[in-house]
Amino acid sequence: MDDYRITSPVEVDDFLKRLLNANALMTLSGPGGTSYTTMLWAVDSTRGIVCFSAETGDTRLQALLETEEVVAVGYLDSIKLQFDLEGVVQVHGNGTVALNAQYPRTLYRFQRRSSFRVKPLVSSTPVAHMRHPALPDMKLDLRVLDISLGGVALFLPHNVPMVSPGVKIGQCFLDLDSDTRLEIGLIIHHVSVINPESQGARLGCELINVNGATERALQQYVNQTEKRRLALAMSQD
Repeated sequence: MDDYRITSPVEVDDFLKRLLNANALMTLSGPGGTSYTTMLWAVDSTRGIVCFSAETGDTRLQALLETEEVVAVGYLDSIKLQFDLEGVVQVHGNGTVALNAQYPRTLYRFQRRSSFRVKPLVSSTPVAHMRHPALPDMKLDLRVLDISLGGVALFLPHNVPMVSPGVKIGQCFLDLDSDTRLEIGLIIHHVSVINPESQGARLGCELINVNGATERALQQYVNQTEKRRLALAMSQD
């Protein structure tokens, strides 16, 4: 399950708030098939709670409150998000009913982080700046084909000396947009010719030397690019 586990507080908070803002339906399940469908009402990492809407008198809710194991599942488009809920209690106030639970510290995203890649939008072309590993005097400015939290694919033009698989590049600068430049390292894992017309090759790279700030910036870029792509697709329907 390590490929699916998310423990970064920034990512956990981001996904919970996306579920909240999307008014995504959430299914709360317990042992024996007990389940209750609801929505997130509030997400508060400072107080350490998540809050779900509820209705009084629902027998399914009462059955759920009697169990000690509750799992929450929601969807953001094709992404399934799952997390355990602890300390689930029913609260009343101002004529409303809600379910409070402890703020989850771990989420499971069932779309592999390493393979969940986004392609840059046509209006934005991220570029990777580095020196050729075999020719240190040669500076390379390679277009980003796609990117994830763990890897990036770069376009190597046909008139640039080939880069061999297995090569490690200690310093690379990723310009994701006009305001975001990240310093990372790369390991070249795969080199493949895209097609004869492209006149170039695809470098499949693993990101290394990624610190917390860089990871947060990458996560924000991946999320924002995904949101904008979906918005563009919806506007064209």
